[in-house]
Amino acid sequence: MPTKPVVVYGASGYTGRLVCEALRHYQLPFIAAGRDKARLEAAMKQVPGIETADYEVVAVDHAVDALADLFDGAEVVCNTVGPFLYYGLTVVEAAARAKIHYLDSTGEIDFMSQARDAFDAAYAEAGKVLAPSSAYMYTPLEIAARIVLETEGIDTLEAICSATGTPTYGSTQSIFAMFQSAETAFYLEQNQRVPWPAARGYEVSVPGLPMTQLAHPWGGGSLPLYFERDPRVRSCRQLTGFTNRTLMEQVVQLQQLYESDLKALPEDERTAKLGEIAAGIQSGMPPRENPLVHRCTDHVVGRGGNTVCHCTLYSFNPYQVTGTVLAAVAQFLIGGHQTASGFASACEAVGYREILGQLRNFGLVEVSVS
Repeated sequence: MPTKPVVVYGASGYTGRLVCEALRHYQLPFIAAGRDKARLEAAMKQVPGIETADYEVVAVDHAVDALADLFDGAEVVCNTVGPFLYYGLTVVEAAARAKIHYLDSTGEIDFMSQARDAFDAAYAEAGKVLAPSSAYMYTPLEIAARIVLETEGIDTLEAICSATGTPTYGSTQSIFAMFQSAETAFYLEQNQRVPWPAARGYEVSVPGLPMTQLAHPWGGGSLPLYFERDPRVRSCRQLTGFTNRTLMEQVVQLQQLYESDLKALPEDERTAKLGEIAAGIQSGMPPRENPLVHRCTDHVVGRGGNTVCHCTLYSFNPYQVTGTVLAAVAQFLIGGHQTASGFASACEAVGYREILGQLRNFGLVEVSVS
Protein backbone atom coordinates (compact mmCIF):
# COMPACT_ATOMS: atom_id res chain seq x y z
CA MET A 1 0.00 0.00 0.00
CA PRO A 2 1.40 3.46 -0.91
CA THR A 3 2.27 5.37 2.23
CA LYS A 4 0.94 8.82 3.10
CA PRO A 5 2.16 10.80 6.14
CA VAL A 6 -1.34 11.29 7.60
CA VAL A 7 -4.19 8.85 8.19
CA VAL A 8 -7.65 10.35 8.80
CA TYR A 9 -9.58 7.60 10.56
CA GLY A 10 -13.31 8.20 10.35
CA ALA A 11 -12.92 10.30 7.20
CA SER A 12 -16.51 9.75 6.06
CA GLY A 13 -17.93 11.59 9.08
CA TYR A 14 -18.64 15.29 9.39
CA THR A 15 -15.45 16.08 11.32
CA GLY A 16 -13.31 13.69 9.30
CA ARG A 17 -14.25 15.41 6.06
CA LEU A 18 -13.25 18.79 7.51
CA VAL A 19 -9.88 17.35 8.57
CA CYS A 20 -9.34 16.15 5.00
CA GLU A 21 -10.27 19.58 3.67
CA ALA A 22 -7.76 21.24 6.01
CA LEU A 23 -5.02 18.74 5.07
CA ARG A 24 -5.67 19.66 1.45
CA HIS A 25 -5.00 23.32 2.37
CA TYR A 26 -1.65 22.28 3.86
CA GLN A 27 -0.92 20.11 0.80
CA LEU A 28 -0.35 17.13 3.08
CA PRO A 29 -1.00 13.73 1.45
CA PHE A 30 -3.39 11.57 3.47
CA ILE A 31 -5.24 8.28 3.64
CA ALA A 32 -9.01 8.61 4.14
CA ALA A 33 -9.77 5.53 6.22
CA GLY A 34 -12.83 3.89 7.71
CA ARG A 35 -14.80 0.67 7.62
CA ASP A 36 -16.91 1.31 4.49
CA LYS A 37 -15.01 2.11 1.28
CA ALA A 38 -18.09 3.12 -0.72
CA ARG A 39 -19.17 5.51 2.01
CA LEU A 40 -15.65 6.96 2.18
CA GLU A 41 -15.51 7.51 -1.57
CA ALA A 42 -18.90 9.23 -1.53
CA ALA A 43 -17.84 11.44 1.40
CA MET A 44 -14.60 12.49 -0.28
CA LYS A 45 -16.56 13.75 -3.29
CA GLN A 46 -18.24 16.24 -0.93
CA VAL A 47 -14.94 17.78 0.26
CA PRO A 48 -14.36 21.17 -1.41
CA GLY A 49 -11.28 21.19 -3.62
CA ILE A 50 -10.64 17.46 -3.13
CA GLU A 51 -9.64 17.11 -6.79
CA THR A 52 -6.38 18.90 -5.95
CA ALA A 53 -5.60 16.76 -2.89
CA ASP A 54 -3.12 13.88 -2.79
CA TYR A 55 -5.08 11.14 -1.06
CA GLU A 56 -6.35 7.60 -1.27
CA VAL A 57 -9.31 5.80 0.24
CA VAL A 58 -8.75 2.66 2.34
CA ALA A 59 -11.26 0.44 4.12
CA VAL A 60 -10.04 -1.07 7.37
CA ASP A 61 -11.45 -3.15 10.20
CA HIS A 62 -11.72 -1.54 13.62
CA ALA A 63 -9.13 -3.83 15.19
CA VAL A 64 -5.65 -3.22 16.57
CA ASP A 65 -3.82 -5.47 14.09
CA ALA A 66 -5.60 -4.09 11.02
CA LEU A 67 -5.15 -0.48 12.09
CA ALA A 68 -1.49 -0.97 13.03
CA ASP A 69 -0.86 -2.39 9.56
CA LEU A 70 -2.59 0.63 8.01
CA PHE A 71 -0.58 3.06 10.16
CA ASP A 72 2.76 1.41 9.34
CA GLY A 73 4.86 3.97 7.48
CA ALA A 74 2.59 6.93 8.28
CA GLU A 75 3.59 9.68 10.72
CA VAL A 76 0.30 10.89 12.23
CA VAL A 77 -3.21 9.53 12.70
CA CYS A 78 -6.11 11.96 13.16
CA ASN A 79 -8.85 9.90 14.80
CA THR A 80 -12.46 11.12 14.66
CA VAL A 81 -14.24 7.84 15.46
CA GLY A 82 -16.31 8.10 18.62
CA PRO A 83 -17.62 7.70 21.17
CA PHE A 84 -13.99 7.34 22.17
CA LEU A 85 -14.94 5.65 25.43
CA TYR A 86 -16.08 2.73 23.27
CA TYR A 87 -13.70 2.85 20.30
CA GLY A 88 -10.73 5.08 21.12
CA LEU A 89 -8.30 2.80 22.92
CA THR A 90 -8.15 0.42 19.95
CA VAL A 91 -6.81 3.24 17.78
CA VAL A 92 -4.43 4.51 20.47
CA GLU A 93 -2.95 1.02 20.87
CA ALA A 94 -2.59 0.58 17.11
CA ALA A 95 -0.81 3.92 16.75
CA ALA A 96 1.48 3.02 19.66
CA ARG A 97 2.34 -0.25 17.99
CA ALA A 98 3.07 1.53 14.68
CA LYS A 99 5.08 4.22 16.55
CA ILE A 100 3.26 7.21 15.06
CA HIS A 101 1.74 10.36 16.54
CA TYR A 102 -1.88 10.13 17.69
CA LEU A 103 -4.33 13.07 17.55
CA ASP A 104 -8.08 13.05 18.04
CA SER A 105 -11.15 15.24 18.42
CA THR A 106 -12.50 13.97 21.74
CA GLY A 107 -12.98 15.56 25.12
CA GLU A 108 -14.07 12.39 26.92
CA ILE A 109 -12.05 12.55 30.11
CA ASP A 110 -12.55 8.91 31.11
CA PHE A 111 -11.09 7.78 27.80
CA MET A 112 -8.29 10.34 28.01
CA SER A 113 -7.33 9.19 31.49
CA GLN A 114 -7.32 5.55 30.38
CA ALA A 115 -5.18 6.39 27.34
CA ARG A 116 -2.71 8.35 29.46
CA ASP A 117 -2.39 5.62 32.08
CA ALA A 118 -2.01 2.79 29.57
CA PHE A 119 0.07 4.35 26.79
CA ASP A 120 1.88 7.50 27.98
CA ALA A 121 5.13 5.61 28.55
CA ALA A 122 5.04 3.84 25.17
CA TYR A 123 4.54 7.08 23.25
CA ALA A 124 7.19 8.88 25.29
CA GLU A 125 9.70 6.10 24.70
CA ALA A 126 9.05 6.28 20.96
CA GLY A 127 9.31 10.09 21.00
CA LYS A 128 5.75 10.38 19.73
CA VAL A 129 2.77 12.44 20.87
CA LEU A 130 -0.47 11.09 22.35
CA ALA A 131 -2.66 14.19 22.06
CA PRO A 132 -6.40 13.72 22.45
CA SER A 133 -8.83 16.69 22.47
CA SER A 134 -7.05 18.48 19.62
CA ALA A 135 -10.30 20.17 18.72
CA TYR A 136 -12.72 22.99 19.31
CA MET A 137 -14.10 23.12 22.89
CA TYR A 138 -10.60 22.29 24.10
CA THR A 139 -7.68 23.70 22.11
CA PRO A 140 -8.88 27.34 21.73
CA LEU A 141 -9.85 27.38 25.41
CA GLU A 142 -6.42 26.05 26.34
CA ILE A 143 -4.77 28.69 24.17
CA ALA A 144 -6.68 31.34 26.14
CA ALA A 145 -5.68 29.71 29.43
CA ARG A 146 -1.99 29.62 28.49
CA ILE A 147 -2.08 33.27 27.43
CA VAL A 148 -3.57 34.09 30.84
CA LEU A 149 -0.79 32.12 32.53
CA GLU A 150 1.77 34.41 30.88
CA THR A 151 0.80 36.87 33.64
CA GLU A 152 2.94 36.24 36.72
CA GLY A 153 1.18 35.02 39.82
CA ILE A 154 -1.92 33.51 38.18
CA ASP A 155 -2.80 30.25 39.90
CA THR A 156 -6.58 29.89 39.33
CA LEU A 157 -8.36 29.41 36.01
CA GLU A 158 -12.10 29.74 35.30
CA ALA A 159 -12.84 28.67 31.72
CA ILE A 160 -16.03 28.88 29.67
CA CYS A 161 -16.59 27.57 26.15
CA SER A 162 -19.71 28.97 24.50
CA ALA A 163 -20.68 27.92 20.97
CA THR A 164 -23.52 28.45 18.55
CA GLY A 165 -24.03 25.29 16.57
CA THR A 166 -25.54 21.85 16.38
CA PRO A 167 -23.61 18.80 17.61
CA THR A 168 -23.08 16.17 14.93
CA TYR A 169 -24.37 12.61 15.30
CA GLY A 170 -20.95 11.50 16.57
CA SER A 171 -20.64 14.38 19.01
CA THR A 172 -24.14 13.70 20.35
CA GLN A 173 -23.27 10.04 20.88
CA SER A 174 -20.15 11.12 22.79
CA ILE A 175 -22.14 13.53 24.98
CA PHE A 176 -24.41 10.72 26.12
CA ALA A 177 -21.58 8.24 26.47
CA MET A 178 -19.99 10.64 28.96
CA PHE A 179 -23.03 10.28 31.24
CA GLN A 180 -21.68 6.83 32.11
CA SER A 181 -18.44 8.30 33.43
CA ALA A 182 -19.92 11.22 35.37
CA GLU A 183 -18.07 10.08 38.49
CA THR A 184 -14.76 10.88 36.77
CA ALA A 185 -15.78 14.43 35.79
CA PHE A 186 -13.72 16.71 38.00
CA TYR A 187 -12.33 20.17 38.51
CA LEU A 188 -9.24 21.21 40.47
CA GLU A 189 -9.50 23.04 43.75
CA GLN A 190 -6.29 23.73 45.67
CA ASN A 191 -4.46 20.91 43.86
CA GLN A 192 -7.18 18.40 44.63
CA ARG A 193 -9.64 16.72 42.27
CA VAL A 194 -13.22 17.62 43.14
CA PRO A 195 -16.06 15.72 41.37
CA TRP A 196 -18.71 17.77 39.63
CA PRO A 197 -22.25 17.12 40.91
CA ALA A 198 -24.06 14.98 38.36
CA ALA A 199 -26.88 16.34 36.18
CA ARG A 200 -26.53 20.03 36.99
CA GLY A 201 -26.30 23.10 34.80
CA TYR A 202 -24.68 26.41 35.75
CA GLU A 203 -25.50 29.97 34.77
CA VAL A 204 -22.44 31.76 33.36
CA SER A 205 -21.61 35.16 31.90
CA VAL A 206 -20.01 35.17 28.47
CA PRO A 207 -18.36 38.29 26.96
CA GLY A 208 -20.45 39.71 24.15
CA LEU A 209 -23.67 37.99 25.20
CA PRO A 210 -26.06 40.15 27.28
CA MET A 211 -28.03 37.20 28.72
CA THR A 212 -26.53 34.58 31.01
CA GLN A 213 -25.90 31.21 29.39
CA LEU A 214 -26.59 27.70 30.68
CA ALA A 215 -23.38 25.67 30.83
CA HIS A 216 -22.50 22.11 31.79
CA PRO A 217 -19.31 20.37 33.04
CA TRP A 218 -19.37 18.24 29.85
CA GLY A 219 -17.42 15.39 31.40
CA GLY A 220 -15.17 17.76 33.33
CA GLY A 221 -13.29 19.19 30.36
CA SER A 222 -9.67 18.60 29.37
CA LEU A 223 -8.11 21.64 31.07
CA PRO A 224 -8.20 20.23 34.63
CA LEU A 225 -6.59 17.02 33.34
CA TYR A 226 -3.82 18.83 31.46
CA PHE A 227 -3.15 21.46 34.13
CA GLU A 228 -3.24 18.95 36.96
CA ARG A 229 0.53 18.55 36.55
CA ASP A 230 1.29 22.23 35.98
CA PRO A 231 2.90 23.69 39.15
CA ARG A 232 1.54 27.15 38.34
CA VAL A 233 -2.10 26.04 38.57
CA ARG A 234 -3.80 25.30 41.88
CA SER A 235 -7.43 25.50 40.79
CA CYS A 236 -9.14 25.07 37.43
CA ARG A 237 -12.77 24.77 36.37
CA GLN A 238 -14.10 24.34 32.84
CA LEU A 239 -17.71 24.65 31.69
CA THR A 240 -19.18 24.29 28.22
CA GLY A 241 -22.45 25.47 26.74
CA PHE A 242 -24.31 26.07 23.50
CA THR A 243 -26.17 29.32 23.05
CA ASN A 244 -29.24 27.19 22.27
CA ARG A 245 -30.67 27.16 25.81
CA THR A 246 -33.33 24.60 24.93
CA LEU A 247 -30.65 22.16 23.84
CA MET A 248 -28.67 22.72 27.03
CA GLU A 249 -31.75 22.27 29.22
CA GLN A 250 -32.44 19.04 27.37
CA VAL A 251 -28.89 17.77 28.04
CA VAL A 252 -29.27 18.44 31.78
CA GLN A 253 -32.72 16.83 31.88
CA LEU A 254 -31.53 13.75 30.02
CA GLN A 255 -28.59 13.36 32.38
CA GLN A 256 -31.06 13.54 35.26
CA LEU A 257 -33.05 10.79 33.52
CA TYR A 258 -29.88 8.73 33.19
CA GLU A 259 -29.10 9.10 36.90
CA SER A 260 -32.62 8.14 37.97
CA ASP A 261 -33.63 5.47 35.43
CA LEU A 262 -30.71 4.19 33.36
CA LYS A 263 -27.65 4.16 35.58
CA ALA A 264 -28.59 0.92 37.36
CA LEU A 265 -29.17 -1.03 34.12
CA PRO A 266 -26.64 -3.63 32.88
CA GLU A 267 -23.88 -1.96 30.86
CA ASP A 268 -24.91 -3.28 27.43
CA GLU A 269 -28.54 -2.28 27.90
CA ARG A 270 -27.56 1.10 29.35
CA THR A 271 -25.22 1.85 26.44
CA ALA A 272 -27.83 0.84 23.87
CA LYS A 273 -30.51 3.07 25.42
CA LEU A 274 -28.13 6.04 25.55
CA GLY A 275 -27.32 5.53 21.89
CA GLU A 276 -31.01 5.46 20.99
CA ILE A 277 -31.65 8.69 22.88
CA ALA A 278 -28.69 10.40 21.23
CA ALA A 279 -29.80 9.26 17.75
CA GLY A 280 -33.24 10.69 18.45
CA ILE A 281 -31.71 14.11 19.03
CA GLN A 282 -29.26 14.13 16.10
CA SER A 283 -29.61 11.31 13.58
CA GLY A 284 -28.29 12.85 10.38
CA MET A 285 -25.47 14.90 8.92
CA PRO A 286 -25.86 18.60 9.81
CA PRO A 287 -25.40 21.21 7.08
CA ARG A 288 -22.05 22.87 6.50
CA GLU A 289 -21.37 25.59 9.07
CA ASN A 290 -22.16 29.23 8.38
CA PRO A 291 -19.80 31.92 9.78
CA LEU A 292 -22.75 34.31 10.03
CA VAL A 293 -24.45 31.88 12.42
CA HIS A 294 -21.96 29.55 14.09
CA ARG A 295 -20.03 31.96 16.28
CA CYS A 296 -18.11 30.94 19.39
CA THR A 297 -16.56 32.51 22.48
CA ASP A 298 -13.85 30.91 24.61
CA HIS A 299 -13.25 32.89 27.78
CA VAL A 300 -10.73 32.34 30.58
CA VAL A 301 -10.35 34.38 33.75
CA GLY A 302 -7.08 33.92 35.61
CA ARG A 303 -6.65 35.03 39.19
CA GLY A 304 -3.75 35.31 41.57
CA GLY A 305 -3.59 36.88 45.03
CA ASN A 306 -3.84 40.46 43.72
CA THR A 307 -3.60 39.75 39.98
CA VAL A 308 -6.29 39.12 37.37
CA CYS A 309 -6.13 38.52 33.62
CA HIS A 310 -8.92 37.90 31.12
CA CYS A 311 -8.42 36.28 27.71
CA THR A 312 -11.20 35.75 25.19
CA LEU A 313 -10.96 34.01 21.82
CA TYR A 314 -13.71 34.91 19.36
CA SER A 315 -14.15 32.40 16.55
CA PHE A 316 -16.68 30.86 14.18
CA ASN A 317 -17.43 27.47 12.62
CA PRO A 318 -16.30 25.24 15.50
CA TYR A 319 -16.06 22.03 13.46
CA GLN A 320 -13.95 23.87 10.88
CA VAL A 321 -11.73 24.99 13.77
CA THR A 322 -11.40 21.32 14.78
CA GLY A 323 -10.35 20.29 11.28
CA THR A 324 -7.83 23.11 11.12
CA VAL A 325 -6.35 22.33 14.55
CA LEU A 326 -5.85 18.66 13.69
CA ALA A 327 -4.29 19.44 10.31
CA ALA A 328 -2.10 22.23 11.71
CA VAL A 329 -0.77 20.05 14.53
CA ALA A 330 -0.12 17.23 12.06
CA GLN A 331 1.89 19.49 9.76
CA PHE A 332 3.96 20.81 12.68
CA LEU A 333 4.74 17.26 13.85
CA ILE A 334 5.60 16.07 10.34
CA GLY A 335 7.83 19.12 9.91
CA GLY A 336 9.75 18.30 13.09
CA HIS A 337 8.36 21.11 15.25
CA GLN A 338 7.60 19.11 18.40
CA THR A 339 7.87 20.40 21.96
CA ALA A 340 6.68 17.39 23.97
CA SER A 341 6.23 13.63 23.71
CA GLY A 342 4.02 11.10 25.43
CA PHE A 343 0.59 12.18 26.69
CA ALA A 344 0.29 15.90 25.99
CA SER A 345 -2.20 18.44 24.75
CA ALA A 346 -1.87 19.84 21.25
CA CYS A 347 -0.67 23.10 22.82
CA GLU A 348 2.05 21.26 24.73
CA ALA A 349 2.96 19.15 21.71
CA VAL A 350 3.64 21.95 19.22
CA GLY A 351 3.07 25.26 21.04
CA TYR A 352 -0.07 27.26 21.76
CA ARG A 353 1.15 30.38 19.97
CA GLU A 354 1.91 28.29 16.89
CA ILE A 355 -1.62 26.85 16.78
CA LEU A 356 -3.11 30.28 17.38
CA GLY A 357 -1.11 31.60 14.44
CA GLN A 358 -2.50 28.92 12.15
CA LEU A 359 -6.09 29.62 13.22
CA ARG A 360 -5.46 33.30 12.54
CA ASN A 361 -4.02 32.46 9.11
CA PHE A 362 -7.42 31.04 8.18
CA GLY A 363 -9.25 34.00 9.74
CA LEU A 364 -11.00 31.73 12.24
CA VAL A 365 -10.13 33.46 15.55
CA GLU A 366 -9.28 36.76 17.16
CA VAL A 367 -7.98 37.37 20.67
CA SER A 368 -8.78 39.93 23.36
CA VAL A 369 -6.62 40.18 26.50
CA SER A 370 -7.23 42.47 29.46
